[in-house]
Amino acid sequence: MSAKGAPWGIAMKKMIGLAAFLIAIGMLIMLIAHNRLTGLIIIAVLLFVGYHCFCSD
Repeated sequence: MSAKGAPWGIAMKKMIGLAAFLIAIGMLIMLIAHNRLTGLIIIAVLLFVGYHCFCSD
């Protein structure tokens, strides 16, 4: 792997790790909140926040 490719690989590992962690948090929240409507509201809010954080300048 070239020197230019190394930082990209590290960033991808961190991104995959963050995604796995957040999926686990979501599963834990859904174990606690048994209501489907509550789950949908949480999903919508977190999707909006994630999009805003990932795509903002």
